[in-house]
Amino acid sequence: MKLILDKNILDQAPENLLRQAGYAFLTDRRTGQESYVRRFGRGFYPRFHLYLEEQNSQVILNLHLDQKQASYEGAHAHNAEYEGEVVEAEMARIKNFVPGNFKF
Repeated sequence: MKLILDKNILDQAPENLLRQAGYAFLTDRRTGQESYVRRFGRGFYPRFHLYLEEQNSQVILNLHLDQKQASYEGAHAHNAEYEGEVVEAEMARIKNFVPGNFKF
């Protein structure tokens, strides 16, 4: 699920907004790709996984729910949900951290 924000409505760096929302920075050891995660508990899974992209005057948050790690060796894909009530509720929670309760 994607959320596109205008940078002008943010009063801080998008990375700080994500930290306030409980997300931690993550670098994939295999690919070097940077992202953010918020775990449900002590384990690595399930977790919300978010990619942050900045294009011109836009900030794009791309969120999904990782249910579990890849189940066989050599696999890079995992069981993830890109839509649904849980993902929608989490995106709504993240929107609460946008300054001035910006209406989407």
